[in-house]
Amino acid sequence: MSQIEQLTKEIIDFRNERDWEQFHNSKDLAIAISTEASELLELFLWKENEDFNLDHLKDELADVIICSLMLAHKHELNISQIIRDKMAKNAKKYPVEKAKGNCKKYSEFSDT
Repeated sequence: MSQIEQLTKEIIDFRNERDWEQFHNSKDLAIAISTEASELLELFLWKENEDFNLDHLKDELADVIICSLMLAHKHELNISQIIRDKMAKNAKKYPVEKAKGNCKKYSEFSDT
């Protein structure tokens, strides 16, 4: 069992012990991911770039990841594989020769 699978199992066991699966449909998990991501973003609101509480950052990032792992588990998605698949797509959209050192969106790259 991979570390991600073990971690997911621990999360699912925690959830099941509390009978919370009934609340974890796809829609609500997606909303929870967005909500937790907003709480993560709020840590930076009205502050300098790197001026944040690291403990709060860890907590909010963990919440985003926990909800994401539960949504992936619900749909029997292999986290490692879907990340690799997305990275392969990104590699095509952002070839090194065009993307290195800039933050342009792939649609802004010139064809030359």
